[in-house]
Amino acid sequence: MQTETSRYAKSLQQLIRAERTIPLGAQTYSKSRGTFPPGIAPIYGNRAQGCRIWDVDGNEYVDLVNALASVTLGYADPEINEAIVRQLSQGVTISLTHPLEATVAEKIVDLVPSAEMVRFGKNGSDATSAAVRVARGFTGRDHVITCGYHGWHDWTIASMDSRNLGVPGAVKELVHAVAFNDLEAVEDQLRANPTAAIVLEPMNVVWPLPGYLEGLRGLADKYGAVLVFDEMITGFRFAKGGAQEYFGVTPDLSTFGKGLANGFPVSAVAGRRDLMILLETVFFSGTFSGELLSLTAADVVLDRIAATDVLGDIRRTGEVIRDRVQAVIDELGMGSAVTLSGHPTWMFLVWNAELGAQLDLLKVLFMQEMSRAGVLMIATHNVSAAHDPAAVDTIAAAYRSALTRVGEAIESGDARPFLDAEVASLAKSVR
Repeated sequence: MQTETSRYAKSLQQLIRAERTIPLGAQTYSKSRGTFPPGIAPIYGNRAQGCRIWDVDGNEYVDLVNALASVTLGYADPEINEAIVRQLSQGVTISLTHPLEATVAEKIVDLVPSAEMVRFGKNGSDATSAAVRVARGFTGRDHVITCGYHGWHDWTIASMDSRNLGVPGAVKELVHAVAFNDLEAVEDQLRANPTAAIVLEPMNVVWPLPGYLEGLRGLADKYGAVLVFDEMITGFRFAKGGAQEYFGVTPDLSTFGKGLANGFPVSAVAGRRDLMILLETVFFSGTFSGELLSLTAADVVLDRIAATDVLGDIRRTGEVIRDRVQAVIDELGMGSAVTLSGHPTWMFLVWNAELGAQLDLLKVLFMQEMSRAGVLMIATHNVSAAHDPAAVDTIAAAYRSALTRVGEAIESGDARPFLDAEVASLAKSVR
């Protein structure tokens, strides 16, 4: 067992300090020690530029996390920064509604097939919760069918046994989780319960089977449920109009966030006018929903998406990264341990469950070696427009180094001697 942790000495010191006043020492679980094990990977960052990030110890990384997929154009984009500086001198949150709210809403309506009206929030949970409240108000029903993760609020987290502490039992009875690509399971729930909404990401780790999204559209219509696409990541990433444009299936309501403002905090719920107009009486309101710096960033991002092929550039870069990484996997004979799955701009590294009891340690070892080789990664390739050829070379080299080490650990039958620190608890988000 190696115990050298000096590479992350300042991160470890900051963790001790932060945990005195902050649960987990972080505001976001996916950025905490629950995801980045202390002594194995960096925990605290100092700055970011383009596709690179520096931790508090001064180590530089090519960033494949990209602020949990919220940065699509690259950190500190010059055009966004200039627009932000101009707006900063005119106010951030003011006492009256600003015309920029309508400007950005109009641009979303122009791009997104389902969008006829738009309301803004600050994070993904705001938008998905608003969509569900609208669906319940519109249908007069209480039950919701979910597929996957849609935020931290009670209505969705109730279906996740590992994270629903504090959620009332009565709420749990109203939420029904189903597996992706399983139309039969959806219809079973629709038959069993008066359902207000079907909420899902139109794509995540795997591609929708032929006819699946179309089938959901048909089932929603048949049973009078509202179809909601959670496009927090797929929106303004897969296509200009999101995954709904990409796959040619239009939901009733859509939610957006991560791809909307290049890391600035804003989200949106959008959809059919007859549904969205209920937000005049269905209560959804926040002091900072019209905050002007984030809307300014969104204004620039949406213009860039509409006027250029930046999303095509991101996809092509993602394809190059995918192909380079796949070549490393094939060369090292690691295909029985890991595979790549998903869209090129949001590609998942999927581990073989048959690796058994050592699987969690192997994932941590992979993160350790990728970090050491200068790549920050959790479980996905969250590709941005700023990933340049040099970054792609670094990613491929890091994969070669990390998977070589993982292969050695698999062959030895015990990953623990390969780790730089004891791992007291393993993060489930390190997939």
